[in-house]
Amino acid sequence: MYSPGSYNTSLPGTEAAHQLVVCVRNKCTPEEALNVLRELPNPLREGDAASTHASQYNPLKIDVFVQTLLNLGSKSISHSFAAISKFHYVFKILAESEEAQICVLRNVWELWQKHPQMVCVLVDKMLKTQIVECSAVATWLFSKEMGPHFIHSCLWEILHLTIDKMNKHVSKLSKELQEAREALARADSSSSDSEDESGSKKKKDQDKPTEEAVERMEERLEMGHTDQKRLFLIVFQRFIMILSEHLVRADTDARDPLTHWYTSTVGRLTQVFLLHHEQVQKYSSTLETLLFTQDLDPHILDVFHQFLALTA
Repeated sequence: MYSPGSYNTSLPGTEAAHQLVVCVRNKCTPEEALNVLRELPNPLREGDAASTHASQYNPLKIDVFVQTLLNLGSKSISHSFAAISKFHYVFKILAESEEAQICVLRNVWELWQKHPQMVCVLVDKMLKTQIVECSAVATWLFSKEMGPHFIHSCLWEILHLTIDKMNKHVSKLSKELQEAREALARADSSSSDSEDESGSKKKKDQDKPTEEAVERMEERLEMGHTDQKRLFLIVFQRFIMILSEHLVRADTDARDPLTHWYTSTVGRLTQVFLLHHEQVQKYSSTLETLLFTQDLDPHILDVFHQFLALTA
């Protein structure tokens, strides 16, 4: 942990973390902060790891930067938000890939796991400022290292705010496209109705969206739907994986599978279906084809069939 005043000198990046603290306290620019991190070696480029990580993000830079910055901003939520806003550029440079964004989230959890509500607040802020993508948050929540904390209520709060963020984004794109299409249709019909009042006609022409602009909106909405579908596929696939692993282990060990963990996790899966039913319903055929197939354990498949029955 890179905490000002309690550095572990054997930890890689300790000297850079100390320099970064001094730099930030002296009100450095984002570029100057990046410069402090520039010489840190990349552990993913050493030995066998070099061939297994194509994106080559630098986890050491992320560890030093995120833990140092959030430690300095830990006095209050407003201090943390100010730090994130000021050094937003650095976050974007260091966390371009999904793997790198998951590394950022790991560091947020490591620093604030004893105060989980702060984790919710910071992840929400990072989603809103596009430091992390929704898919990265979902993948992180279902990762192996989060397994011991899996039934913690704050993680479910993060999952639902992540899905809500995606749903609102797609809804906004859809509304903008609909309004643009209506404005274009109105402008076309009014231009054929009246050729007088040239001043008024010019103003309407200026307000009229171009067909190219509408096409770009259509493309953005299509991308939004693709991202939304991918998010639901990640979430439901991970649910299926962890529940299936639990059932297999219980069967192998001849144990009752209906543990508190199992019933709680199935309840959370049901909750995702019910809270986001309007959006999930759009992709139900894809989910049935790719994930909720007939060879799945009946315990898990029943949850999906119950959802289909409710929305039929």
